[in-house]
Amino acid sequence: MATAVVLVDDDDLFRESLGRNLADAGYDVRDFGRGTAALDHLLSGAAANLVILDWKMPEMNGIEVLKRIRAACLDVPAIFLTALTDQIYEEAALATGAVDFVEKSRSFSILEKRIGLILEGAKARGGPVNDSETVILGELTLKLKTSRATWLERPVELTLTEFKIVHLMAAKAGEDVSYREIYDLVHGAGFLAGAGPEGFRANVRTFVKRIRQKFRDVDSDFDQIGNYAGFGYRWKADA
Repeated sequence: MATAVVLVDDDDLFRESLGRNLADAGYDVRDFGRGTAALDHLLSGAAANLVILDWKMPEMNGIEVLKRIRAACLDVPAIFLTALTDQIYEEAALATGAVDFVEKSRSFSILEKRIGLILEGAKARGGPVNDSETVILGELTLKLKTSRATWLERPVELTLTEFKIVHLMAAKAGEDVSYREIYDLVHGAGFLAGAGPEGFRANVRTFVKRIRQKFRDVDSDFDQIGNYAGFGYRWKADA
């Protein structure tokens, strides 16, 4: 079966052009000019392997659409394809659970390559291995079926991407997990972003900073995520 892509953009001409390119590349495209219509489609149980979102749209912007998708526990990769270029928008998109942020000015061949890497990564990773539906590590509890986390028996409001990062570190508690491994979990193996070959580290630092803060919102003394400077992070084994 063809890979199902949901495309959401209020620019009719751009949406039609991109939809045609995606269809020619072999994707099964369902396009929508409004976020509400796309949400109705997704929440109805329709198949979707990838969602491509514009940021600025009437009635409901792309960030709100993604928040609703994540609130419904739909674990579908989402890409923002937008004319907005400021870093603040990229950080907000990634923090909300997007796996990529691409400028509309980029060529279709670049977008297609990024889509391929993301879909390959989604098939390969599936999160750290644990056969049970619940991971318990000290005061940390992870409900794998619903992607919910608690600390000291209090809920920690993680996005799906943040949950996967915590799950990865918890599954390797006491071991250092590299920036690259964390980034590959989010974007798929081999993907590059940011300034220079090591630019992906800034994205990982943003994710971990937000994760730490969410745990500290629950427990001001939280200090279970350690940093190995220049390499990555670890979930402390005594957690």
